Amino acid sequence: MILLKDILYKVAIESVVGNTNISIQHIDFDSRNISLNDVFVAIRGAASDGHEYIAKAENNGAIAIVCEELPQKQISGITYVLVENTKEALAIMANNYYEKPSSRLKLVGVTGTNGKTTISSLLHQLFTLAGYKVGLISTIKIVVGDEEFPTRLTTPDSLTINKYLRKMNEAGVEFCFMEVSSHGIAQHRTSGLDFAGGIFTNLSHDHLDYHKSFSEYRDVKKKFFDELPKSAFAITNIDDKNGAFMLQNTKATKKTYALKTNADYKAQILENELSGLLLKINNNEVWSTLIGNFNAYNLAAIYAAADLLGLEELENLKYLSQLKSVSGRFQYIISDKEKITAIVDYAHTPDALKNVLEAINTIRTKNEELITVVGCGGDRDATKRPIMGKVASDLSTKVILTSDNPRTEDPDKIIEDVEAGVEAHNWSKVISVTNRKQAIKSACAMAKAKDIILIAGKGHETYQEVNGVRSDFDDMKIVQEMLEQFNK
Repeated sequence: MILLKDILYKVAIESVVGNTNISIQHIDFDSRNISLNDVFVAIRGAASDGHEYIAKAENNGAIAIVCEELPQKQISGITYVLVENTKEALAIMANNYYEKPSSRLKLVGVTGTNGKTTISSLLHQLFTLAGYKVGLISTIKIVVGDEEFPTRLTTPDSLTINKYLRKMNEAGVEFCFMEVSSHGIAQHRTSGLDFAGGIFTNLSHDHLDYHKSFSEYRDVKKKFFDELPKSAFAITNIDDKNGAFMLQNTKATKKTYALKTNADYKAQILENELSGLLLKINNNEVWSTLIGNFNAYNLAAIYAAADLLGLEELENLKYLSQLKSVSGRFQYIISDKEKITAIVDYAHTPDALKNVLEAINTIRTKNEELITVVGCGGDRDATKRPIMGKVASDLSTKVILTSDNPRTEDPDKIIEDVEAGVEAHNWSKVISVTNRKQAIKSACAMAKAKDIILIAGKGHETYQEVNGVRSDFDDMKIVQEMLEQFNK
């Protein structure tokens, strides 16, 4: 049992009604999970307001309520704690409740528009190869040593983060690599965590449905670095126009990586083929099976982080060369008979799509077709849709516009939004096939020997979400099946 006053340590409290010197069982922000002697934290969300469920939490046995607005009726024997921001309070309370788990390992956060999953997952892979016990909190999964757990958010809620960090402590994990999304920062999911380092990848058009403006999106990312302690390191992509801005006010040790600019960790592409990259990083040559300029940046960031975390240089290079591609990030297969290359990538922003298409165009001979299957998700930033259409049609020889995860939106309307960005001289390249499976089938039917098919947008996701219902859908599995059928 732990005392309420102890989990409220460092929470900015405005007032208290009742006693904080009481034992509590658990904390939760979902009233349905509250039972006897639990603490209910009322969170205001996009879809619902936890303050409306205070009475339910009280009826379920809550011994304390943490809220931004005190209920009109207060029950004797229940403690009410008024705070300005319950999301921030929850993060600090979770950190205290689980006994500050992030302080007992080296936690590195990765933030930016693109590359978060790749960098965090490959750092996890690299340190595992080096013989350490490692944790991972990513879009794809949460990993605690040898155990894997599913996740649906890039950056989970603060209770979940701290719960798994505590599991990592118990499993003897020494390093944890974590994706830090702009939503996670804005909603204080990472508040109270003790980061050993932070990595900035890049910044481009995304999440403007949530942040409203690019400057707000940029400033939220910067907040992560502003809050890093003096003991931490902060690594930035200095080639990105926002790279230097991210580190302006950080107290952490500042380090840079780049391909084009002088940097602490300078990478140079010596060879770029479908089989991989030959890089020079700080005058050391290293071969990687990863492909494209964007992965050269990722590898430079990984090398920098591993170096700052104390990995010896030759070890660092050795394990860097052994890294395998992350699920849904430039994963590819080549068909047996026609040698058609099918690539599946998570590219769901204009910049990510541009990076992948440019990487393919750099490698291909131009004698083959580049057929791109792409869509945009519903209930997300609609302003990027026409830009995606322009990028796909400018950099591909043929484009099939289709559904991604339409969620609650009309998929045909989403496709119309994407089509709006296709310029007149590219119209002949573009067709629309709403059904994603049929779109992939059409791409396979169009493809001739040695052509390249890119299926973009969903990557590692093995489902499609339509009107709140998720059904099985795996781009890689479907394209493999289709190519096998056409090759018979």
